[in-house]
Amino acid sequence: MPAPIRILLQTTIPSLEDDWHIGRFALLHRFLAGLTTPQGDPLCQVTSRDRQVDGAGNDPVLSQMGSSPFDELWLFAVDTGDGLSEADCQGITAFRQRGGGLLTTRDHQDLGSSLCQLSGACHPIGMAHFFHSQNPDPDPSRHCRDDQATSSITWPNYHSGRNGDYQVIHPSQPLHELLHNPDSPSGAIQYFPAHPHEGAVGIPQAESSARVIATGKSLVSERLFNLAVAFERVEDAAGRLLGRAVAQSTFHHFCDYNWDPSMGCPSFVSEPAGDSLVRDPLAMADVYAYMKNLALWLSPQE
Repeated sequence: MPAPIRILLQTTIPSLEDDWHIGRFALLHRFLAGLTTPQGDPLCQVTSRDRQVDGAGNDPVLSQMGSSPFDELWLFAVDTGDGLSEADCQGITAFRQRGGGLLTTRDHQDLGSSLCQLSGACHPIGMAHFFHSQNPDPDPSRHCRDDQATSSITWPNYHSGRNGDYQVIHPSQPLHELLHNPDSPSGAIQYFPAHPHEGAVGIPQAESSARVIATGKSLVSERLFNLAVAFERVEDAAGRLLGRAVAQSTFHHFCDYNWDPSMGCPSFVSEPAGDSLVRDPLAMADVYAYMKNLALWLSPQE
């Protein structure tokens, strides 16, 4: 029996009840943990945790990811800029250098901007995330507010729909394997969870191993924006085969509240919610297909 894929779901904040703590990703944990192989064995072994800090200011797990038993790190950057220490970044870099798979995701404006510290020639994932104050989008025409309803949030803040609704996505061609869904009428994933103010992602400068795999369309400006950037395995200068990685525009694609608003949200969320995702089996099936594809594609075992 092959060993299950060992996945760490991790936030970049402590366990704060009125925030986007790891407990708000419980539906994702449950789905991944429930996946099975064709033989009926567990496909994934899932661990979920919030950031913890030791006496030196480092997370004891992230800072040691290079020697950890995990195959994949799904990193939900829900901080305001202070979610990763230098040692944490070094641990995550060592993890990818040994072939570990990495998902990084954030949200609007500067939320999750600690990801900018994941940079350098052998680890440019952080530079795939564009923020307001750090590493802004290289296209100046995008330095403007998209979502107009929540005045306290500025760019990047692409409005793909209400929390709890789904958005129609536009897969890039050729179709990336992360967006395959043989059970879909088109054979491709067409729906993601929506969010009123998504962040921005793109291909880092001079990065040949990455490509945009899907775009969304703002319901306010009708402007297209990138939803996910996929990094293929590539050898670094030292001959190490780096693990695959994905940079995603918002952690709300993975969050309980966006899959089912009845699961609740922090008190600072003020926008009205929708419910089209939980009411549409085809759209929800696409979300599940994407999550399973991520688990398989990011695995060093793949």
